[in-house]
Amino acid sequence: MSDTERRPDPSPEAVTAPPASPSPKGSFELGTGPGRVLVWFYGVFTVAAASRSIVEVIRGFDRAPLAYSLSAVAAVVYGFITYSLVRGGEKARRAALACCAAELLGVLVVGAWTLAEPSAFPDSTVWSDFGMGYLFIPVILPVTGMIWLRRAKRA
Repeated sequence: MSDTERRPDPSPEAVTAPPASPSPKGSFELGTGPGRVLVWFYGVFTVAAASRSIVEVIRGFDRAPLAYSLSAVAAVVYGFITYSLVRGGEKARRAALACCAAELLGVLVVGAWTLAEPSAFPDSTVWSDFGMGYLFIPVILPVTGMIWLRRAKRA
C-alpha cells in the first residue's frame, strides 16, 4: 500500500462536518448570561422568603396571619420563577413572565397597603413597604425579570 492510498481524501465531498444539532424553535436559555444573575437572586429570595415564613409560622402564626401568609406566597412565587428560568423554553418563559407580573402587582399592592394601613400588618412581609427591608430588591427584581424575559423572546 502506498502513501497516497493511506491519506484521507482532501476533497470537499470527503470532508464531512458533524451534523449540527438544530435547537428546537422557541427554545431559550433563560438562565444564561444576565439570566444567571436573575436565577441567583430568585433562588436566594426563595430561600429567604421560605425560611422567614417557616420561622414566623412556628413562632406564632396567630400574631400576624396575613403577613406570614404573604411571606409564604412570596416564597412560592420566587420558587416558581427560579424553576422556570432554569428550565427554559417558551412555555417556561411565558410562565415566568406571568409570575413576574403577578409578583410586581403583589409588591405594589402590599407595599401600598402597608403604607396606607400599617395596622393590618403587625409584622412586615417580604413585600412590605415595597421591599424596603430587602433594599427594594423585591420591586426591582420583577421589573428586571420581565425585561429579560421579553428580550429572550426576541432572541
